[in-house]
This record gives sequence, C-alpha cells and structure tokens, in this order.
Amino acid sequence: MFRFLGPAELLCGGVWLILGVAVQSWLNDESLVPNYALVGAGILLVLGIAGVVLWLVAMSLRRSTVRQLEQADREVIELELSLAEQTARMRMARELQEVAIHSMASILAEADGARYKGEADPAAAVRSATVIAADARSVLADLRRIMAIVRQGEADASPQPAIRTARELFRVMRDAGLDIRFEDIGDRFDLKPGAEVAVFRILQEALSNSLKHGGEGTEVRVTFRWSGEGLNVLIDDDGIRASTRRDGDDPNRVSRRGGYTIDDDAAALTSTPTGPGITEMRERTELFGGVFNAYVVPGVGFSVSAAFPALRSENGVPAVSR
Repeated sequence: MFRFLGPAELLCGGVWLILGVAVQSWLNDESLVPNYALVGAGILLVLGIAGVVLWLVAMSLRRSTVRQLEQADREVIELELSLAEQTARMRMARELQEVAIHSMASILAEADGARYKGEADPAAAVRSATVIAADARSVLADLRRIMAIVRQGEADASPQPAIRTARELFRVMRDAGLDIRFEDIGDRFDLKPGAEVAVFRILQEALSNSLKHGGEGTEVRVTFRWSGEGLNVLIDDDGIRASTRRDGDDPNRVSRRGGYTIDDDAAALTSTPTGPGITEMRERTELFGGVFNAYVVPGVGFSVSAAFPALRSENGVPAVSR
C-alpha cells in the first residue's frame, strides 16, 4: 500500500542518492566528478541532519503545546463546574438567610406580643412562648444549614491550613528565595481549628511581606514560643541588610559607617506600619485575644510579633475552659 514520505525520509533518500553517485563516479575514475559529488553529499548530509533535528524539535514542541492546551481546557472546565457549584451554594445560602431573617422578625413580634399579653393573660404568654420556641428551633436549623453549605464550599475551594503544614509553607518560601530558620520553644499543645488557621495566616502573610520587601536572600527567623496557656509568634527578617548584600556591599561595614540616621530610629519608634496585610494580621490576632506588633528595625529589616496569652483556652477567651 502506498504512503507519502516524510521530510526526514526524503532528505535521507536524497543523501543516499548523492553518495551513490559519488561512489559510482569514483569507481569509474572520473577525477572531478567524485570531488564535487562528495562535497555535495557532505553538504546535503549536514543539511539533512539539521533538518531532521529541527523537524523533531518542532514535532516535540507541537505535542507539548497540544498537551498544554488540553490541560488548560480541562482546568477551564473544572473551574466552570466549580463556579457553578459555588453559585448554587450561594443562592441556597441566600434563600435560607432570607427565610431566617423573616422568621427572626416573627419571633421578635411574637415576643413583644407576649410581653403585653402576659400582664393580663399568663396563659397567652405561655402559648406565645411555645410559638417562639418552635420558630427559634426552625431558625436555628436554617442557620445550621447555611453554615453547612458555606463550610462545604470552603472545603471544596481549598482545605483549611494548619500549623502542621507550616513546614510545607517554609519549603515554598525557601524555593522562592527566603532563607528561613525555624525554632520551636516550649511544650506545644493542640489549638482549636480557628486559632490554628489564624496563626498560619499570620505566618503566611509575614513571610510574603519579607519576600516582597526584602527580596531573594532575605534571612527570616521564625520562632514559636509556647507557654503554659499561650503562644508567641515572632517573625524577624533582615530585608534591609539583604538589599545591601545584593548591591554588593557589606551590611556590617555600612552599619559601622552610619548606614542609617537618627531619623530612621525615630521613625521606627513613632511610626506604625500600615497596609492590608498588616491590618489582616492585627485583626486575626485580636480576634483570639492577642496583641499584634509590627515595626521596622533600622539597618536590619522588619519584625512581626503576635502574642496570644490564652490560646489554650476556648477561642482564646480565658474564662471558657477547653
């Protein structure tokens, strides 16, 4: 059965044809023809090899591009399905929320009525209390359904991080260019899921800031200091010194000759760093009864601390036991 020849086969066939002519001419003792034929054959051989290599590279790139496009198409489909699922969940949550709000309004109206009825007719107040209790149970069930929908959506979107995954975060940040040194001091205890997420997000944001402002080669010292009831998280970097090193200078020599001024010291003592990341870290810390602090260390870098004095307790509130 006939088939078309590919570029590589045609080139190889041409090379072999020229070589055959050259050998035949040499055997016939034609002095000039063999030289020209051999030179031509050599040139065609080199061109043929180069053509085959380029063709193979092009085919490999084409196959790689096709695979990437197919993968991109699959990811787009998965994202579209995920978006459709999240949209449906949001719609269900919104509808249940509207029902819960309406039920709460009814409960309030019933409670106000029971207050006035109770003075003249205690039995009516008891009946109203029964209705209120039933409505409240219905609202509670709807709120639980809303929370179940929201949690399912969050779980599908991304798993909740935890302190035990911090080493994976360190690996990613090291690959990005940070030099991270971690120290765990004291007896570790289990944290509530919400507190664990808060600590992880603070650590993640602080390391991201170190990489963003300090750049590659920034040394970061992360310390978890556990106490009997609390946890103190410290993240110190040398972003300013790292920038000096990248410029080809010695940070110690720059410091000795006064690389920063007294105004820098005053600014570090009086100014408060701001920004969305700083605000988020502060709010997460305060949400669990902690104290957040962030400041510039003149001539060195940036420091972040989140002190949780009662993190062993429920939600960071000392009055509530585990």
